[in-house]
Amino acid sequence: MYGGYPARMPIYEYEAVEDGEVIELMRPMRDADAPVEDPKGRGRTFRRKMSVFGVSGAAPAAQSSAPGGHVHSSGCGCGRPHGSCGL
Repeated sequence: MYGGYPARMPIYEYEAVEDGEVIELMRPMRDADAPVEDPKGRGRTFRRKMSVFGVSGAAPAAQSSAPGGHVHSSGCGCGRPHGSCGL
C-alpha cells in the first residue's frame, strides 16, 4: 500500500474516436495500450493520447539570477524591460 492506495500506477488519458470524449484510467504500464471498455457502455473505441502537463515554480536559489527565482533575460517574463520590475 502507498498512501492508502494499493500501488503506484500511472494515469493514462484515452480519447474516444467517435466523439472525442477524454477519460483517465489508472492502470499498470503493461496495460497502457490494452483495449479500454467504454465506461458509458456505448461501444466506443478509445485510443491512448499523449498527455501533457505543466510545471511551475521558482528556480533553486543557486541557479536564480534574481531573488525569489525571478529570472530576467533580454525581456523579463513579467513583460517589463530587464530589471525594471525591481527583481
